[in-house]
Amino acid sequence: MKRFLTVLLAMLLAYSSHAQNKDEQEIKQLLDAQVAEWNKGNIAGYMHGYWESDSLLFIGSKGPRYGYKNTLEKYKQAYPDDAYMGKLHTNISEMRRLSGNYYFIVGKWALKRSAGDVSGDFTLLVRKINGHWVIVVDHSS
Repeated sequence: MKRFLTVLLAMLLAYSSHAQNKDEQEIKQLLDAQVAEWNKGNIAGYMHGYWESDSLLFIGSKGPRYGYKNTLEKYKQAYPDDAYMGKLHTNISEMRRLSGNYYFIVGKWALKRSAGDVSGDFTLLVRKINGHWVIVVDHSS
C-alpha cells in the first residue's frame, strides 16, 4: 500500500509539473504575440492579450483605469502613430503560479522610438478564463 501511494504521489507531482510548464509556455506565447502585434503597429491586436471585460484593471502613471474599452482608448491616445509606438521589447524576470488559474508576472518593458525612448516595469495578473490565459490586471510604470 505504501508503495502504491508513493507511485501515485509521484505521478500526481509529474502531472502537476507538466501542467505548470504548459501553462507557462501558453502565457509566454500570449505575451510574445502582444509584442509582435505592437511592433506591427496594431494596438487592437495587442489588446487581444487582455480580458475583454469592464472588470479589466490597468494601472499606469495616471492611476487606475477599469475596462477593456477604456484601456484600448488610453492606448490609442497615448500611442497615436508609429513615432510614439516604436518597437516594444519585454523581459520577464519572474513568473509565479498562484493557483491553477492565476499567475503573477514581473518584468520590464522598453520602447525604442523616434519620439524618444521610454522604459519601465510591469506586473501582471494573468487568469485562465474559458481555457484561455488573459491579462486581468496590468500595472505598468
